[in-house]
Amino acid sequence: MSFISKNIERKSDALVNENIGAEKVLVIDEAGTSRGEFSTAEAIRMAHERNFDLVCVAPNANVPVCRFMDYSKYRYELQKKAREAKKNQKVVTIKEIRITPVISSNDFETKLRNGIKFLEEGAKIKVTLSFHRRARMLNYGDPDITILENFLARTADLATIEQKPILEGKNMSVMLAPKKRS
Repeated sequence: MSFISKNIERKSDALVNENIGAEKVLVIDEAGTSRGEFSTAEAIRMAHERNFDLVCVAPNANVPVCRFMDYSKYRYELQKKAREAKKNQKVVTIKEIRITPVISSNDFETKLRNGIKFLEEGAKIKVTLSFHRRARMLNYGDPDITILENFLARTADLATIEQKPILEGKNMSVMLAPKKRS
C-alpha cells in the first residue's frame, strides 16, 4: 500500500454526502461563500442539484462545516500534492567505514578513498574506530585514536563533523556530513 493510499481515505470512509452524521451543517458553496445552516439532507440535495458532493471540512466545529465540491477532483489534488512532496524530498544515505588502530597504511588509504567518494556523492559517513580485538587498549590509559584524527584531518576540506567522536563500548565513532557546495 503506497504512502498516498494510506493518507487519502476512501469515499465510503470520508465524511461525504450520506456519511455525514450531524443533523445540521453550515454550508459553504463552491465559490466559498457561506449559505447558512441547513439540515444535512437538505444540504446533500442542494449539492446534488449543482452536481457536487457535500464534503465535511470541519467536523469538530459546534455546527459541522460542509462544502460543495467535486470529491473525486479533491482527492486527485491531494494525491498529486502527496506525489509532489515525495518527489521533492531528499534521501540521505549513511555509509559506515570501519577502521582499527593497527590498520595498515594501504588499507587506510583504500578506506579513505572510499570515504571521499561517499562524501562526493552526498552521503554521510560514520567512521568507526574499533578496539574490538584490542580491548586491553581501552583498559590501560587513553586509547590510540591517531588513526581517526588522521582520517578526520584528511577529509576536513570535504566534510564537517556532524557528531563529535563518542566511545560506545569497544568502538569510537564520528559522523561526517558533506560540506555544502557553493
